[in-house]
This record gives sequence, structure tokens and C-alpha cells, in this order.
Amino acid sequence: MKQTIVVLTGAGISAESGLATFRDSGGLWEGYKIEDVATPEAWRKDPQLVLEFYNQRRKSAAEAKPNQAHTLLAELEKHFEVIIITQNVDNLHERAGSSNVHHLHGELNKSRSTIDERLIYKINGTQLNIGDYCEKGSQLRPHIVWFGEAVPMMEAAIEKVIQADKFIVIGTSLVVYPAAGLVNYTKPLIPIYIIDPKIPAVSKKSNIHLIEEKASVGMKKMYDILLKSE
Repeated sequence: MKQTIVVLTGAGISAESGLATFRDSGGLWEGYKIEDVATPEAWRKDPQLVLEFYNQRRKSAAEAKPNQAHTLLAELEKHFEVIIITQNVDNLHERAGSSNVHHLHGELNKSRSTIDERLIYKINGTQLNIGDYCEKGSQLRPHIVWFGEAVPMMEAAIEKVIQADKFIVIGTSLVVYPAAGLVNYTKPLIPIYIIDPKIPAVSKKSNIHLIEEKASVGMKKMYDILLKSE
């Protein structure tokens, strides 16, 4: 029976594919203030601006390519049961070949109804515009969890983490909650690996292993470690 590896990924893994992260630019995201484009208040104030921002991000994500960290995670499926929980809204994990990906913060290439959040649609191309309606006649919004909104996938993510025989964290600062709290739901004393060039402040427990590298380099080290332990 294959061991289960649960992987939590953040902006650092997508940054190596050229996708900007707002935390590295003083609270700006590709030149925009977060509160102007990524909150429910921003949507109420200026939906056109919000749609334009995500149309740009969707175009950038479509042009980006998976990097070595993404492809190695997909390769691990030959040897382990791999569950990826990502804070990222791009589909680079899927495009690299990973088959079990859970998006905590939504997905760029999907839209949803503004009156019935159960109505979710795939976006054809990169544009979502004013006048694009759901089947109930309401404006569609990006299928993204904005700042200040609940994270509906958290309970399912916790259930996945509880199953882990090994837990890997890649490219996340572990400061964005509730996602950062997932590490607290692992079974006692299972190996936990954290891959990031700037390792966040973490407990010095003996089961926590730190790999202070960018995602692609750290994941290559991680891949070799895992295959030796198989």
C-alpha cells in the first residue's frame, strides 16, 4: 500500500514560473493595492476594475509554464499517494500532471454566480466581463476567495492532512490563515518538510525538517529523499 504524502503549496512555487506574489512587493499585486481588487468591498465598489485585474492575472497564468517543482510533484504519484492542497489559484499543478489537487483559495479559470455560490463555471479563454451572467441572471464574479471571505475548502483540506504519512510545505510563509494552521492537523510525529528560501519561524521539533531553497531546487532534494525512503 502506497504511503500518503500531503503537500501544501503557496505563492513561492508559482513565482518560479513567473507569476507575481503580492507579499514580495509591499502589499501591491502587479501594481494594484490588494484592497482595491481582492476584497468583497472592492467588488461592490468597482467590479469592472476587479474583472480587469483578474483578466490580466488569468492571461499571465495561461502564459506561464509549470516548473521543476510542479513536475516533480506530479512524478511522485508513480511512487506515493500524493494529495496537493494549494493556496494558489493558477492551474500549474494540473498542467504538470498532478491528479489530486485541492484549491483553498479558488481557481482563476473559473467564475461563479453572485447570487448562488454553488453555480460555478469554467471560463473559456482569459476574459470575464461585465454582462457575463449565470443561469439565474446574475453577474459572474471570479471564483476566488477574497480577503475577508471564508475559506469553504478548509474542512476538506483538514481531512486530507489527517491522512498524511508525510507532510510537505513548499513556497508558503505559513502566515496566511487559516491555511497556515493545516500543519497542526498532522498525525503526531510524522515527518514534516518545509521548503522555502526564507524559512518561517517554526517549532524546533525533531520531526520538522527544513530545506532552505527555492521551490525547484528544494523539491529536487525532497524527491531524492523520498525515493530513498520508499
